[in-house]
Amino acid sequence: MKYILLFILLIPLLASCQADKSALSKYPVQVGDIVFDEKLDDKNFKKCNPKESYGYQYYNDSKGFGYKGEKLKIEKELEALQLKSLGKENGYITIRFLVNCEGKTGLFRIEEMNEEYLKTNFDEKFLDALFKFTKNLNGWIPKEIQGKKIDYYQYLTFKIKHGEVSEILP
Repeated sequence: MKYILLFILLIPLLASCQADKSALSKYPVQVGDIVFDEKLDDKNFKKCNPKESYGYQYYNDSKGFGYKGEKLKIEKELEALQLKSLGKENGYITIRFLVNCEGKTGLFRIEEMNEEYLKTNFDEKFLDALFKFTKNLNGWIPKEIQGKKIDYYQYLTFKIKHGEVSEILP
């Protein structure tokens, strides 16, 4: 009798654990996947593995950050531009994108945050210049995992102090 009572009490618990499979399909395969948007993205940019269900990140292989000349070269190129915002904002501008197996970039997305990590808007000309700079970087190194060429997500976060880039992350 004790086991029958226990079984009856567990039925509602087991029923509540069932996932609604119809709800799962409206979410991306991986958190952070960038979906092609014809208003924002270059239609000529092609993923090498469009059916790949996993979005690799730049750090998924042992080589980590992959740019010819490393981050130091990116920092020197940016420094040469001497970009300054009209305002004296502080915060972060993150530009995230996909690098395909040929080292080409696309699917760019921008996020702007203040020092408290709250959404903000930086000077538009300054933001456009950082975006153009990032988009024109052409030294991204293609990656392989277990002998397979992959597409991978990369980002650059520009730390802004008094309207100037003070650091590039990662």
